[in-house]
Amino acid sequence: MLELFNENNQDDGNKNDSGDSIKEYGTSTIKTERGNIHCLTIIGQIEGHMLLPPQNKSTKYEHILPQLVYVEETADIDGMLMLLNTVGGDVEAGLAIAEMISSMTKPTVSLVLGGGHSIGVPLAVSADYSFIARSATMTVHPIRTNGLVIGVPQSFEYLWKIQERITDFVERNSNISHDEFTKLLLNNDDIANDVGTVLFGKDAAECGLINEVGGLSDAIDKLYSLIEKGKKDTDKH
Repeated sequence: MLELFNENNQDDGNKNDSGDSIKEYGTSTIKTERGNIHCLTIIGQIEGHMLLPPQNKSTKYEHILPQLVYVEETADIDGMLMLLNTVGGDVEAGLAIAEMISSMTKPTVSLVLGGGHSIGVPLAVSADYSFIARSATMTVHPIRTNGLVIGVPQSFEYLWKIQERITDFVERNSNISHDEFTKLLLNNDDIANDVGTVLFGKDAAECGLINEVGGLSDAIDKLYSLIEKGKKDTDKH
């Protein structure tokens, strides 16, 4: 387990704020001459209104939303790097996070590592610019529900309206069309026991869902360039 200690407080064992942030929330802030970057990590399953079992790796949306407000409002941070390796999770919680990120004025860059599945798709495209590792995958599929479902047309229409919210968000924040994304959703040739499509890194970039295939250094360089461009635009005004 990673622990960072304040050099001035090593004797009494007090950890600094950076160490606590990494341990508790998977976040850190990197300060360089090119700008100050906040690193946001979204891993495991997106936890919404219901608590997940303690053995599950999860990202709690009540932890993420205040962080986004802080990043947007503080003068100490110039941009945000979002690292994703998620299987998906709660639809409304995931969309809430994605909507907040897409509406931020600070530059944002996302990087999909491992997987950005299900509700991880709108999270990945919510940033100003998105990357995906060549070995990473993204699963695009219609929303699912469990528990008691009343088998009437209104139930299916309601589920499709929720799906349209996701499709509309992805279309607004990426280079994929509504029809192309719907085609990926309803594909029945790719997944043995379900409908949908599994996209590998190159595939996600070629269809316009993700901007570019790349790694950590690419994502950081792009974020610094967006920060620099924003500063130049501000100076002009």
